[in-house]
Amino acid sequence: MNYAGPTEETPAYEGLDLVPFQGLRYDPERVGSLAAVTSPPYDVVVRPDGLLHLESADPHNIVRLILPQDTTPDVRNRQAAATLRQWLAEGVLTTDSAPALYVYEQRDGGLLQRGVIGALRLSEPSDGVVLPHEDVMPHVVADRAALMRATSANLEPLLLTYRGDGSATGAAAVVERTARREPLLATTTEDGFSHRLWAVTDPADLAEIRTDLARHQALIADGHHRWATCLRLRTEHPSPSPWDYGLVLLVDTARHPLRVRAIHRLLHRLPVSEALDAVSPHFRVRHLDVPLGEALAALASAAADGNAFLLAGDGAFHLLDRPSADLLARTVPADRPEAWRSLDATVLHAALLQHVWHVPEDSPEHIAYIHDTAATVEKAERDGGTAVLMHPVREEVVRDLARQGVMMPRKSTSFGPKPASGLVLRALTP
Repeated sequence: MNYAGPTEETPAYEGLDLVPFQGLRYDPERVGSLAAVTSPPYDVVVRPDGLLHLESADPHNIVRLILPQDTTPDVRNRQAAATLRQWLAEGVLTTDSAPALYVYEQRDGGLLQRGVIGALRLSEPSDGVVLPHEDVMPHVVADRAALMRATSANLEPLLLTYRGDGSATGAAAVVERTARREPLLATTTEDGFSHRLWAVTDPADLAEIRTDLARHQALIADGHHRWATCLRLRTEHPSPSPWDYGLVLLVDTARHPLRVRAIHRLLHRLPVSEALDAVSPHFRVRHLDVPLGEALAALASAAADGNAFLLAGDGAFHLLDRPSADLLARTVPADRPEAWRSLDATVLHAALLQHVWHVPEDSPEHIAYIHDTAATVEKAERDGGTAVLMHPVREEVVRDLARQGVMMPRKSTSFGPKPASGLVLRALTP
């Protein structure tokens, strides 16, 4: 049975309510390698060459489900659903015999991240249980919802964080005990990260995790659009049902702090020369004829003193800082906390995109949001657009604003490492 939800013996909690589910996992004997069937999250795979690379790595790569390719959205979604059914029928994907929570570990050199994958009861932001911190783009939510309806599955987990007390008790104790056992799977992806996964099925361990997490709230670190998608689809299905839950990875950042990186902007139809002409009356502009690493260091230094951005696309870098007080007073809404008003993403969207460059932030024809710094610069140079490179926001700023119920501009942050897609899926129908 794939239904994941409370029974009469396991009442729902007011805080985080994480329950086990029967995971769908690749049969290692039916694929080339586990690494070859994984993918970064759908919104990180931004370049056609990256998509083709993943598709060619193995005919069963998860990207064929999370980013199906065809002529229209309806055809793509039907194709993903048919592919999922085929893989299940052929035994490429198999259902675990018992409901479980899954301890998941990622390691890269000195970085170690461990968390728990499970089915989390959905809640509205007003409930104060799961805190979003970014706005979402309606067309992306609609696209993800259509795919989830077609496949009737959670294809990749969201990344959520919570703050434990730092001790190895409760959920943390179960995670550490479990990680000393032989894993269900272990693989190393081409980015150098090693991944290990364990199933937790012991009733006492499951109860210990669930009881501990019920005392906490979580911050959405990655997956705002997938969370909004789950909330939308929940309203389409009478409760109780599997649609009351979403697939998440929960990480205790008191024990395993995440990295916070920026998400950059690519302005397709704005050449660098036009961007600089329009912005020069409002920002100090310095031209940097240096490699990318040195340009990013200059951006970090400038960002320590205020809003700063790095433009690229014409073979050089251009550092914008010291915005005019008049521009900010005219364009940045005054009815929000100062921490929000001073965010780089706020100034970028409110002042630069809307008033200086007149770029519609909801139009994929005009703007793309890209995680990879070098890829953003390369694409801007190749296509004649403008790359806007951002400096990351500190996690404590994000969490503080989220607790106040203040939404940051969309795609303001990139928390990581993100869970690899393809290690465990969750079916929403038997």
